[in-house]
Amino acid sequence: MSIPPPADPQQPEDPFRAPQSQPQGPSYSPAPPPPGAAYPPPGGPGPGPYGAPAPYQPWAQGYTPFNRRPAVNGVAIAALVLGVMCFLPAVGLVLGVIALVQIRRRGERGRPMAITGAVLSALGLALWVVSLSTGVASDAWAGFKEGFRDGSVTALQQGDCFDVPGGGKNFDDYVDYVDEVPCSRRHDAEVFAVVPLGQSAYPGRSGVWEIGDDKCSELSAAYAMDPWAVPENVEVSYLWPTSDSWEYGDHEITCVFTSGSEADALTGSLRADATTLDADQMLFLATMAKVDDVLAEEPEDLAEDDLKVNQEWARDMQGRMAAEAEVLRARTWPSAVQGSVDALIEDMGDAAAEWGKAAGARGVDSFYEHYDTAYGYVDGDTTVEVRKALGLATTPPYGGGFGGDSGGGDSGDSEDRLDV
Repeated sequence: MSIPPPADPQQPEDPFRAPQSQPQGPSYSPAPPPPGAAYPPPGGPGPGPYGAPAPYQPWAQGYTPFNRRPAVNGVAIAALVLGVMCFLPAVGLVLGVIALVQIRRRGERGRPMAITGAVLSALGLALWVVSLSTGVASDAWAGFKEGFRDGSVTALQQGDCFDVPGGGKNFDDYVDYVDEVPCSRRHDAEVFAVVPLGQSAYPGRSGVWEIGDDKCSELSAAYAMDPWAVPENVEVSYLWPTSDSWEYGDHEITCVFTSGSEADALTGSLRADATTLDADQMLFLATMAKVDDVLAEEPEDLAEDDLKVNQEWARDMQGRMAAEAEVLRARTWPSAVQGSVDALIEDMGDAAAEWGKAAGARGVDSFYEHYDTAYGYVDGDTTVEVRKALGLATTPPYGGGFGGDSGGGDSGDSEDRLDV
């Protein structure tokens, strides 16, 4: 018996069909060659029609069922986007170079995009360098910001001075746009504070007004620390957001100084704070402001109506005057100022003693006697001399000291002394 010949080793296997076993059954013999034919010699094909069959062409690579294109390099896309937008040109240039290296190694597509992005980023980087070296970029950005904020009420900042279009000064009317002007020029108003409103919802007109009244009155003294330098016609006002402007992001109250007279306007800035004053001026004004704060707490009832409450206030005045005199005494003043400060400290000690006597008075007449004497030291000659030495305003509001006045609380109303 003979066995079946082995399968051709160069026959490729069908990748879509499972291998099959050799057929089973009876053996078979090859047909004899025709007469006159010769068997091929062992070891290789011989002459004649029964030479060995030609082998199959071997496969050059693995079988691929689908013809897929190489992927596009993602870094090349990013480089092109940055190059076209001129955004971060240095980054776009670096990404373009990285993309070219990756494309060469991985055989990916996107070489034209990488080259275009790198070239555009290089041009953008060169323009940025030229702009920064010549100052063109900073000038252009400053001009853009000024153009954007010019005339907008919501763009006003502390220290800005402006005119209301049409020459109006009634801030009860709606104001959408203003004309900013230098504070050295004649102007309708000066911004001394901007108060942000933290509410997520519009607090209503009455709520906005309440906040504006409280905050703007409180912040006015911090911006204009020297009440003697504030003209009598100056008033505190504010620009407030409406329900409509609130929807567009207007969530601030703009506190302003305005002229209370239609015929008068403001000239020069009223700012007197740490940006315009030296340390000695700041200390002196802060000390006098604390005395004025207690003066402002004078009871509304006259001494003849409520002597006890007026005496308690006089006791507070005694303590405040003595405490602030010690603050002035503890500081080392310039030689040109020291003599006038010493004289003021002596007057403040005498005033404290008079406030103490008023606090211990046994009757209304005795109270007013010491009250008038104590008030005579308020904004007196020694205060004027210290201000002159420090380079501050020297004209007392409403004529200075209140000595000799009678009639109780009217003479000591500090709100009349600083009408802002």
